[in-house]
Formats: sequence, structure tokens, C-alpha cells
Amino acid sequence: MPMRNRCSGEGFMVMRTHPFHAAAPLSAKERLRYLRHMADQYQSFAALAAREIEGVHYRVHVAERPSPIAVVAPHGGWIEPGTSHVATAIAGADYSLYRFDSLARRARENTMHITSTRFDEPRALALIAASEIVLAIHGRRNGDDNAAIWVGGRHEALRDEICAALSEGGFTAKAVGEGHPLSGCDPANICNRGRSGAGVQIEMPKALRLELLFARPRLALLAKAVRAGLAARS
Repeated sequence: MPMRNRCSGEGFMVMRTHPFHAAAPLSAKERLRYLRHMADQYQSFAALAAREIEGVHYRVHVAERPSPIAVVAPHGGWIEPGTSHVATAIAGADYSLYRFDSLARRARENTMHITSTRFDEPRALALIAASEIVLAIHGRRNGDDNAAIWVGGRHEALRDEICAALSEGGFTAKAVGEGHPLSGCDPANICNRGRSGAGVQIEMPKALRLELLFARPRLALLAKAVRAGLAARS
């Protein structure tokens, strides 16, 4: 018997036995457009650190707490604006927190974005290695969907709990999986490098991220929803 659908998926494929509407795979043309947009200037932290100065061009924030869960924003500051605020709100005083914040506003091709499968800043790796589960907060372009939060990662049960909690909290959330360019399912993805080998990735559209920068009550609602999803699987 199909479970009650709690996540929105208008315009996406629906699996009959799955409780959520999952985002449909993109066409080859759409995937190429995404890949071109996501080309990085730096392929590793070592390459970045050779040219950028900590405290001038970027800042790293780590708060290690007695929790099996770490919330990370590897593209914070001006890289994917708003993601650091969201990660901090979700972590609160309970979950470990990592943020890599760019302090300089730059054109997309010159940012300090290191893709999630290559992100290797040493303090991030140390925190992740000590954590059972990693929740990564990312930002995406609005594209044709400027409202939905895409929730992916290899930990499908936790992904679905968070997706459901966001939906019930008044947000549009869609579960994404294999075949989607932002699924977060690659084992090398930063969200999947915790001890369990499976985590969750949240991709937020630019419109929502900018809204949350100035709408503190709504940010608190989002953090509360995500924390409820995390608590359901803790």
C-alpha cells in the first residue's frame, strides 16, 4: 500500500511505492549546462590555499560538539550566499558545525568553490571523520524551480525524514536521487564521508536563501523542520 505523500513533486516522476515525489533525471543538454556552470577554479584546498589568504579571502569556522551529526556549509560566505546562516541555524548548540566562508564577492568562475566530491579542507575532513552522519547545506541556481529545496544523499531514510519535515513545516521539498546532477549520491560527496558512509545533502534555490537572510522567523522554522527530521533518525 503506497505511503502518504508528504513531499511536493509537481513536474517530477513519482515512484508508486515511494512516499515522496522524486526529481526526474535531467536531459543530456540540461546536465551539460549544469556541469559548465559548476566548473571550478580550484580542484583542491591545497590549490586554493596557495593563492588565497585565510582571514583575508576566506574564513573557516569549526564547532565540535558531542553529537554524532555534523552540519557543514563548504560553500559559505559569498560562494553560495545564505548557506552559512542556514547551517548555523540548523546546528544550533547541539550539532557539530563546519563552515568555509568566502569573504570576497567574485564572478562565478573566480570563486573559491571546490566541488563537494573534491572538498578536502583539513579541518572539514577531521570533523567529518569524527562524525557518524553529515548534513551538507548547499545553494543552487533558481532555474525553473525557485522555491523547492532538493534533498539528496545516500542516507535515503534520513533524506526522506528531512524532506517530510520540511514539507510539514510549510516548505516545498523534493527528494532527489540517482540520475539527478545534484543528488549527492556519490560516495565521495562530502555528505557521504562520515563514518556511516551515508549522509544528506540539501540544495536550496537562491531566491529562498536570500529570503532567509532577512526573514529570521522563517529561517528558524526551516531549522526547526530539519532538526525534527534529524531527531527522527538520531
